[in-house]
Amino acid sequence: MTTSWKPSADITTLKRRAQYLADVRLFFAERDVWEVETPILSQSAPTAPYLDSFTTDYMPIGSQTKQAHYLQTSPEFAMKRLLAAGSGSIYQIARVFRNGEQSKKHSPEFTMLEWYRPDLTLHQLIDEVNALMQHVFQFDSIMRLSYRMVFEFFFKLNVHTCSDDEIKHCTLERINSLPDDFETDRDGWLELLMSYVVEPRLAALNCPLFIYDFPASQSQLAKIKHDQQGNAVADRFELYIDGIELANGYNELLDADELRQRFENDNQQRKEQGKPEVKTDENLLAAMESGLPECSGVAIGFDRLLMLVMNQKDIKTVQSF
Repeated sequence: MTTSWKPSADITTLKRRAQYLADVRLFFAERDVWEVETPILSQSAPTAPYLDSFTTDYMPIGSQTKQAHYLQTSPEFAMKRLLAAGSGSIYQIARVFRNGEQSKKHSPEFTMLEWYRPDLTLHQLIDEVNALMQHVFQFDSIMRLSYRMVFEFFFKLNVHTCSDDEIKHCTLERINSLPDDFETDRDGWLELLMSYVVEPRLAALNCPLFIYDFPASQSQLAKIKHDQQGNAVADRFELYIDGIELANGYNELLDADELRQRFENDNQQRKEQGKPEVKTDENLLAAMESGLPECSGVAIGFDRLLMLVMNQKDIKTVQSF
């Protein structure tokens, strides 16, 4: 059996990675955003049905009782507890873990750059992400379109007024690999169109893009607002470069009761999908009840970003191992 002990990235790449990390830290230092560290292990985890956490058992010395713990999929919950405690603007370069994710763009362990700005609106945060992309990573200024505009441009569909059947027909018409009897819900059809049609076209157009004002049903941990046409939308954005989803940002939900309800809905979906339910993070909810400040936050897949900057096709070529 041959064992390869060598790094999956070459040393020159790893030195460039180290320099980018230093440049990111300087970017935030100049904006008075301070770096924090939060635990990798937690007794709770995100409930989102599309996320699967690694689990492990902690057994205190002298005890026969196991306590279930999770490896963090994001430092979000702990960082929000810091915000509620009065931290002000903070960022973290965190190791995160997602079970089952493995491809040229996915790794079960990767680095996430995440930050929160109590003094910025969502569109001001988009400005700051744009500045990071330009000043540190030398991208050109990035275009911005609402989710509605994207679907009108590519599919001539108004996602806020069209029927579920119209979205289904549009999807089956454009994704030939789907069987005619394939079924999913409205957001499932929209996600298929985004992944299999929009993202490849963005890659072909070489068009970096911020997409904002997602359907309200895709709010995740963002506030719901009304757009200029009066449609209920999620006050969040995603960044796509070369057709790759790179960042996800929110005008953060502040209502603990609403978040608890979303967690419960998530767990119901997990149950319906045959997935284990996830313990609700009561510490996060308590922090929110005590007073989470108005804030916007964003998470960026740092390894994916380096892939784009260094023109690499496989995530392992920008990671040490």
